[in-house]
Amino acid sequence: MKMKLFAGVGLVCSIFMSSINMDAQSLPKRSDIADKYKWNLNDIYSNEDLWEKDYAKVLETSKKFPQFKGTLSKSAKDFYKVVDAYYSNEKIAVRLFFYSSMIRDLDLNDGKYQGLFDRTQKLFSEVNANASFFLPELMAIPDETIKKFIAEESKLKQYEHRINEMRRMKKYTLSADQEKMLAQLSPVFDIPESTYGILNDAELPFPTVKGSKGEDVKISHGRYRAALFSEDREYRKTIYKGTYEPYNALKGTFASLYNGRVKQRLATAEIRGYKSAREGYLYADNIPVEVYDNLIKTTRDNIKILHRWANLKKRALKLDELHPYDTYTSLVPGFNKEYTFDEAKAICLEALKPLGEEYQEALKKCFDNRWIDVYETDGKRSGAYSNGCGCGVHPYILLNWNNTMDDLFTLAHELGHNMHSFFTEKTQPYHYANYSTFVAEVASTTNEALLLDYLIKNAKNPAEKLSLIEKFLLNAQQTFFRQTRFADFEMQTHDKAQKGEILNADQLTKLFGDMYQFYWGPDMVTDYEEGLSWARIPHLYKYNFYVFQYSTGFAAAQALSQQIIEEGKPAIKRYLGFLESGSSVYPIDVLKKAGVDMSRPEPINKTLDKMNKYMDELELLLGLKK
Repeated sequence: MKMKLFAGVGLVCSIFMSSINMDAQSLPKRSDIADKYKWNLNDIYSNEDLWEKDYAKVLETSKKFPQFKGTLSKSAKDFYKVVDAYYSNEKIAVRLFFYSSMIRDLDLNDGKYQGLFDRTQKLFSEVNANASFFLPELMAIPDETIKKFIAEESKLKQYEHRINEMRRMKKYTLSADQEKMLAQLSPVFDIPESTYGILNDAELPFPTVKGSKGEDVKISHGRYRAALFSEDREYRKTIYKGTYEPYNALKGTFASLYNGRVKQRLATAEIRGYKSAREGYLYADNIPVEVYDNLIKTTRDNIKILHRWANLKKRALKLDELHPYDTYTSLVPGFNKEYTFDEAKAICLEALKPLGEEYQEALKKCFDNRWIDVYETDGKRSGAYSNGCGCGVHPYILLNWNNTMDDLFTLAHELGHNMHSFFTEKTQPYHYANYSTFVAEVASTTNEALLLDYLIKNAKNPAEKLSLIEKFLLNAQQTFFRQTRFADFEMQTHDKAQKGEILNADQLTKLFGDMYQFYWGPDMVTDYEEGLSWARIPHLYKYNFYVFQYSTGFAAAQALSQQIIEEGKPAIKRYLGFLESGSSVYPIDVLKKAGVDMSRPEPINKTLDKMNKYMDELELLLGLKK
């Protein structure tokens, strides 16, 4: 295990990648944009000479780290000296990365800033190499000695949880030689993932089909996604069926890659001594396997709520049969509303008022002090993100504003990340100023839930209200049920493999298709192609038991937003405590502190109750109430 060199940088989250939608030549230059809509990166470094001075300082200090080798267990003062020197130096290194990554993102065509970023990457490698002795020495110190050191040296108290967090891995950490051997095998273990990436992203032979007007359309991942939202059902079906042709033709290859990934995870878990691969990957964040199990069981026990949504869609769309390619198309087509950034800013401030005055003041700081880079410009990175570092600088938000409702929700989402980082960094020392993936999307989705509640209450007409309610239901479909289904599939395939049952391509397809039918219920006609989706989902190859966190984060956010609206100050106080905790508390416990226990069915049930409530309203508005 390596130390978390990118602890602060780990706050970069929720990157919504989207392609630039117009020719780069027609995009404005940064000089065309008013300063108030652009980042003020002078808050990090007012000039590049200061960046260079910090770079030299980090490099020089890291070169002295090897002299600490063998001193960690000598005394409490020596132990503190090493720990504090490491984190003090890393804090500056992260500030360097923070600046170089963001200034690069403002113009990806500028080789100068790409060079600055590359130098920072290299610097981290050197810092990591020079401090490589730290973790093995930390693991070798007896528990009694660690406790004695913390008791003797008061300055170590601030690092106690961080030290315990690293030492939790002790019983699953191998000898130095064995760890080195596993590290050397890492490129081999990554072959299924990297090969999948090449095949799926670059070499997959998508066919050319006929579009709505008889034109030739070369299928791509982006066109598949866009087609699912099309009002032209025949076009949706054509693109959907065509997309899966190469997956079907190469299903044996995809099965080999998927099973290779499964076997690697099982082997790694067994080598380290975990009961299962799932336990191994959840243990790092101290998340009990029961949290994962509770999500699957509670969702399955209440699956008729998704069945109801399927039936509602079928009736609203007036379909004889509901197919997978019908599940994304809108029930209220043609509704579009535009928002300028300044209008969206005012709406977000109003919508997030339930979070209290302290939160409002922090939002105003963000808006008034150029923490947000708003508009798309020539060479700017696409998508949106929030980035915090915990290194003495406020967090920033990157947007590419196009005046859409999605942009409004993206702003609220990224403000949630931004405020999570802001309150954490305001309260915690650097080494606790990051937060776990398990809670990373909670604050952002809570903001979205509060925004949606505000917009629905203030909708100007039935069409707007319909569109907003549908937005929530579609989010619940995609972010909660769909990701839970993926997590269910991931769990089942690994459990079967651990018992010696490796599924071939046809068996994987049948399992995935049967699960889709179970989740969507009797009104769904599951096409053969949908069973092949296990081959199309990159998360199943690239990440390890990751997708369940989308579902738990969504459910936690719905429960928290409801508490904030209904309880007021007590819930706000708990919520701010959650935002301020960072990684000073384990993620499952920090959510409990906020008032949500994800090992219990209640937060999930609240999400499902909300779905039912909104479906009641949708049926009334559409005149479909039985």
